[in-house]
Amino acid sequence: MTRAKDIMKTEVITVSPQMSVEALGRLFIERDISGAPVVDEEGRLVGIVTENDLISQNKRLHIPTILRLFDAFIPLGGTAALQREIQKMAARTVGEICTKEVITIQEDTPLEDIATTMAERRVHLLPVLREGKVVGIVGRHEVIRAASGEAPEEP
Repeated sequence: MTRAKDIMKTEVITVSPQMSVEALGRLFIERDISGAPVVDEEGRLVGIVTENDLISQNKRLHIPTILRLFDAFIPLGGTAALQREIQKMAARTVGEICTKEVITIQEDTPLEDIATTMAERRVHLLPVLREGKVVGIVGRHEVIRAASGEAPEEP
């Protein structure tokens, strides 16, 4: 049975929450990666940042519809979500745009569970943790390669 340890990339590029968004974009282009785990000074996982987070900074802002009832204005669509969107669009550091609730896997996670998690949770990168530290990463390409019977790429 194929497991995460069999297909994961072990040379993981990580970033700090203090890294600028501009430096992150350059890193993604230079290293041809689509995302990176965000780690603190001790190497503990604190988030994950992807190309989608960078793209979201440039999207059109959706202003919720306002319902006027008597003399009150009631926003439809949630002001908390709008506030988060504005904060992400104005972000200057990785810590401000990264996803903090990261879905992770262990080295012994079976390929089927990895594929199911990616499909159901709509994620494309899964950090592999050992004792709270990132030891690898599994992306869509590794899953597709393993499912098609190809050997994992050498780092």
